[in-house]
Parts: sequence; C-alpha cells; structure tokens
Amino acid sequence: MTLSQLRRHIDRLDERLLMLLSQRGELALRVGKIKKRQGKGLFDSARERVILRQVVKANGGPLSGRAVRAIYREILKQMRRLEQSA
Repeated sequence: MTLSQLRRHIDRLDERLLMLLSQRGELALRVGKIKKRQGKGLFDSARERVILRQVVKANGGPLSGRAVRAIYREILKQMRRLEQSA
C-alpha cells in the first residue's frame, strides 16, 4: 500500500470511530436522563473500573494497555459531560 492509500484508509477508520463515539454519546445522554429520573449520581467508579478492565483485556495491540486505558478515561470523561447535559 502507498502512503496515500494508507492515509485514506486511516481517514475512513476515523470516520467510523467518530460515528461509533457519536452513537456512544447518544446512549450516554439516555443513561444520564435515566440516572437523573432515578436520583442517581452521574459518576459510577465501579462501572468505570469494569469498563477499563474490559477494554484493556480486549486489547490485542498494538496499543499498550496503558494507552488504551488513557484513551478510554478521556472517552468516559466526555461521556460523563454528556450525561450531565441530559
């Protein structure tokens, strides 16, 4: 593959990642509404630990577990912001 082809492939993957993050965000908004109706707090540290464990375990590389954990911490942080706006 040429550099140009690789970059186009990366661009398509970025579009798919964004689509998936948007779908996750829509679900986070729904979760936030449910939590508010039930009077629950938005931050669930136990749930976040489970998510982080799952994604690190599912990681097949080449990213390190540390890198995956850092990426997902940021994703979870942004999803909490969405939940707050629900």
